[in-house]
Amino acid sequence: MFYTKQTLKHFRNPHNYGEIKNPDGEGEAGNIICGDLMNLYLKVKKTKNGVEIIDAVKFKTYGCAAAIATSSVITDLVKGKTVDQALKIGKKDIIDTLNGLPPIKIHCSILAIDALGEAIYQYLFKNNRPIPLSLQKTHERIEIGKKEIKERYAKWLSISKK
Repeated sequence: MFYTKQTLKHFRNPHNYGEIKNPDGEGEAGNIICGDLMNLYLKVKKTKNGVEIIDAVKFKTYGCAAAIATSSVITDLVKGKTVDQALKIGKKDIIDTLNGLPPIKIHCSILAIDALGEAIYQYLFKNNRPIPLSLQKTHERIEIGKKEIKERYAKWLSISKK
């Protein structure tokens, strides 16, 4: 398995790493198989023209080089975009920005999209805004995954808290 120079660059020096206190939206996505976990935080502000844009975005990721690199890239791709523009970003955009990912690591780009989708979902929900049907379905899928993880690892989680 080989990573591109761009992937290694984002892994070694990730952009926008960290947490935003009191974010307007916070998204979490994980993969039960590989164990990667991504948290993405956003702040939205109105421009002078009254257009809402993603003004600040940060992430915290526990995972492999590809998970960290895709998290870094998604933050670069959405900063300064409207929510609608951000929702149009897909795994291909991330993979192209990294000049490719090994096939076994493509799921990391999907996790990054899911974390972004969850952050936007939370932002729209908090602000009583309409949530696109596709985003609702993604949210439901992610919630089912979180429930499965909790059920599968409930015993381990209770042991680790002691």
